Amino acid sequence: MVIASVPEQKVKIGPTQLLINNEWVDSVSGKRFETINPATGEVICHVAEADAADVDRAVEAARKAFSSGDWKNMSATGRGELLYKLADLIEQNIEELARLETLDNGKPLNDSLKADLPLVIACYRYYAGWADKIQGKTIPINGPYFCYTRHEPVGVVGQIIPWNFPLLMQAWKLAPALATGNTVILKTAEQTPLSALRIGELIVEAGFPPGVVNILSGYGPTAGGAIARHMDIDKVAFTGSTEVGHLIMEAAAKSNLKRVTLELGGKSPNIVFADADMDQAIEGAHFGLFFNQGQCCCAGSRVFVEEKCYDEFVAKSVERAKRRTVGNPFDTQTEQGPQVDKEQFHKVMSYIESGQREGAKMLCGGSQAGSQGYFIEPTIFADVQDEMKIAQEEIFGPVMSIIKFKDIDEVIKRANTTIYGLAAAVWTKDITKAHAIAHSLRAGTVWVNCFDVFDAAAPFGGFKQSGIGRELGEYGLQQYTEVKTVTVKL
Repeated sequence: MVIASVPEQKVKIGPTQLLINNEWVDSVSGKRFETINPATGEVICHVAEADAADVDRAVEAARKAFSSGDWKNMSATGRGELLYKLADLIEQNIEELARLETLDNGKPLNDSLKADLPLVIACYRYYAGWADKIQGKTIPINGPYFCYTRHEPVGVVGQIIPWNFPLLMQAWKLAPALATGNTVILKTAEQTPLSALRIGELIVEAGFPPGVVNILSGYGPTAGGAIARHMDIDKVAFTGSTEVGHLIMEAAAKSNLKRVTLELGGKSPNIVFADADMDQAIEGAHFGLFFNQGQCCCAGSRVFVEEKCYDEFVAKSVERAKRRTVGNPFDTQTEQGPQVDKEQFHKVMSYIESGQREGAKMLCGGSQAGSQGYFIEPTIFADVQDEMKIAQEEIFGPVMSIIKFKDIDEVIKRANTTIYGLAAAVWTKDITKAHAIAHSLRAGTVWVNCFDVFDAAAPFGGFKQSGIGRELGEYGLQQYTEVKTVTVKL
């Protein structure tokens, strides 16, 4: 592991108030909270703290925009043009947004600039193109009738995004909701509010009417809970932990039975056969686990390796992890930045202690990296057993568990023995084996000889307790429309 320095960084800070009805306002309570630079542990600035009263204000603005005015009367083509304009503005400010994301989240600037922001821009443009192509069907029914369907917006939508990909998750939520004509109250993660609020400025600049997009910074139990319970919100979309997903679904059911989509946790199996291109598989598994500091819901955190190549895979994976550059996220050579905050740092360290306590063999890492900030050394455990905590629970950090298996039937059974089903991968040169694995795994996405390949056109979501519904692609549009049947006597 190589340590990169953490020099002083000058980053432009955007809005720190709430965006409600296209106006920047303080919270009703006047409260503000700190947002922290995870690379140093220092306070960046203070941000308005929304709670239930602010959610009420935002819902009122969103309901008015949905029910009357420019947005309600805007053509589908007009909505698409606004989304295209927003994408252009993001592209024009890409360097500023990338630096802001890196400052507040801690991810390497290279990742913000070369991965997150291009995917954000592509997502808005993808759904801008869909806006005027959302259409129903004519249906031949018995009798002298003309029957057709309309795909209409759900209405006022509450969206709650996570801290691991703040800009990207904002795009995944906003773009399909706006393309289909909904209005939105979006709550940022309390750890990473700054980039989402800056996008709010660009939304106003692009010309979205007042009330269409309202952005609130605040905490989950207060602002997030108020969104999930609100009687005048028609749908809630959430990305985050499975534990919180349960709470949101319960609140939605107990209030007005609002529509729910959930993109939740994962414990993704990454299966390596002895006939794979071993160098590709090792690098792919390394990327699939350590990318974004391991803070990915689909991280390949259970690496199943066929016993015939297990020792080689383990030795080379440890060697690769030891070469990983950890440190200053603004250094272009950095591969891994800090965990997002102190709480996440301690959570990951507790899992490392658990792995050692339960008898897994820690071959590298396991400690804090550097003397400041929330950096953790890339950590690899071998001889991991299925019942161990590090093999069962979502760690959300740079901790790889390597598990030995004998044959295809065994590994399919073991890979599926989890409450999660978000993603998976298989590495093999045998295409028949690859398809057999892909068809048998209970996961919403299966990558073959690759990992973490995302495109706005490809749907993403989970089986089992990894969620409900899909984001991205044409499937993502279905989560934001209601189907209305109209029958006319001829």
